[in-house]
Amino acid sequence: MSEGLGSKPEVTGFYDPNTFSIQYVVADPETARCVIIDPVLDFDEKSGTIASFNAERILAFIKDRGYAIDWILDTHPHADHLSAARHLKERTGAPTAIGEKIVGVQKLWKAFYNFPDFPTDGSQWDRLFAEGEIFEIGNIPCRVLFSPGHTLASVTYVIGDAAFVHDTLFMPDGGTARVDFPGGSGPDLWNSIEAILALPQDTRLFTGHDYQPNGREPRWESTVAEQKADNIHMARYRNQTDFVAARQARDRTLSMPKLILHALQVNINGGRLPEPEANGRRYLKIPLGLFDGDPSGP
Repeated sequence: MSEGLGSKPEVTGFYDPNTFSIQYVVADPETARCVIIDPVLDFDEKSGTIASFNAERILAFIKDRGYAIDWILDTHPHADHLSAARHLKERTGAPTAIGEKIVGVQKLWKAFYNFPDFPTDGSQWDRLFAEGEIFEIGNIPCRVLFSPGHTLASVTYVIGDAAFVHDTLFMPDGGTARVDFPGGSGPDLWNSIEAILALPQDTRLFTGHDYQPNGREPRWESTVAEQKADNIHMARYRNQTDFVAARQARDRTLSMPKLILHALQVNINGGRLPEPEANGRRYLKIPLGLFDGDPSGP
């Protein structure tokens, strides 16, 4: 199995400029098996319009390559876009998965949204991955690395020579993830990044967002060596204390993502939209005043 961890999957990123997100198709070319990571469901908060342009673009690519889908994976419950995992499962029948710590996020947000009957056992996914668990894409082994800090439930998928680090690390000129969401932790983020940077130097790292610093073109691939040398936070703050202080100071200047209250009620439910009400229309629920004070609680 360890020999397979050096395998080189084919990685194709799909950038969504509306949410600055990167979605991935990761494939074993030998077997034509693939996984989809962090797919985006299109949502316009002004009109309430839901669409599946991103998901259909991914499916068209997979069809063109002749791939079969083994898994639809989320790295964490996203705060800035709606997950298309459920939509893709309905379209393809492929199973969905996320890290098992999602249950902690579900319990937090169940209280925030006042959803008394909401199940917090992770049953909205077909599988919950444990730390260190191994699964496969064709002949390429994949390892689950817990990466809390940005959220309680964040995981990194180490797939052959590639690691999908979600919002833990951005491109080197973008730094690191914020930790001021409910359940976030600066020390946990530091430890998670240290574990990622302990991977082999030439490991390819793929991030979940790119905010195009200084207006450059979107980018999403780096290496462990590049992150160690050039990441604007990790290369500057060499110990946990300094890093956490700098990260928390930076977070105090940031506003909440515009879709956080829209997205979490969908994303803790495996990408399911709210059930239609008696008039046939679906409604999102927005808890007013949730972030007026301490972001760790209502």
